[in-house]
Amino acid sequence: MIKISFICFFLFSFFTFASLISAHGQRFGYVDSDFILNQMPEYNEAQAEINKISMQWQEEIQNKQKEIESLYNKLKAEEVLLTRDMREERLDHIKKKENEVKAYHNKVFGYEGLLFLKRKELIKPLQEKVFKATEKVAKQNRLQMIFDKSGDLIMIYTDPIYDFTENVLEELGIGQKQEETN
Repeated sequence: MIKISFICFFLFSFFTFASLISAHGQRFGYVDSDFILNQMPEYNEAQAEINKISMQWQEEIQNKQKEIESLYNKLKAEEVLLTRDMREERLDHIKKKENEVKAYHNKVFGYEGLLFLKRKELIKPLQEKVFKATEKVAKQNRLQMIFDKSGDLIMIYTDPIYDFTENVLEELGIGQKQEETN
C-alpha cells in the first residue's frame, strides 16, 4: 500500500513539474482581427454590398407593411357598409398578409436567414485569409497561441510588444498599421 502511494505521489509530482516547465516556455501574442478586416478593401466592399442588400430587403418589408396598413384603413373606412362575412373575409386576408410579411422577415433577417447566408458568403473567405496570415505569422514567430483582441476574449491589459496585428497586415500585403484612436 505504501509502495502504491509512493508511486502515485511520484507520478503526480512528475506531471506537475512537467506541466510547469512546458507552461513556462509557451510564447503568445495577439492580433486585432476587426482592425485587420477593416483595413482590407475587399472587406469594406463586402460590407457595403451587405448593407445595400439589407436596405433593399428592409424597404421591401416596409412597403408590404404599408400595404397592410392601407388595407386596415380601407377596412375601417368601409366597415359600416360591409356584412359580417365580408368583414371577416377581409380581416382574414389582412392577417394572411401579416403572416406572410412575418415569414418573409424571418426568412431574410432571421437566424440563418438570407442576410446571414450572404454575410457568410462574402465575409468568411476574407476571415479565412486573415486566419491563414495569422497562422503564418504565428509559425514565423514561433508562437503557441495568438489571441484575438477584438473577439469575445476580454483583454484588460495588452503589452504592445505582443501585438502581431502589423505582422498579419504585412503578410496580407496591406501595409503598416495606422495609429488607432482609442
